[in-house]
Amino acid sequence: MTTAKDVRAKTPDELKDQLVSLKKEQFNLRFQRATQQLEAPAQVKKVRRDIARIKTILAEKNAAK
Repeated sequence: MTTAKDVRAKTPDELKDQLVSLKKEQFNLRFQRATQQLEAPAQVKKVRRDIARIKTILAEKNAAK
């Protein structure tokens, strides 16, 4: 899990790369849930919140330009 402070320290390109990797992880977790192989249900919530956090900070950085 990342904190907002850590996310703000990154460049927009790094954030976009991290966002892509989190979306892939989210897809894999959804797939595991659908096939009933998910071992850590709390991980879904953490990934979803990290995605939201990154999108929010990316929007803030774009608005600041």
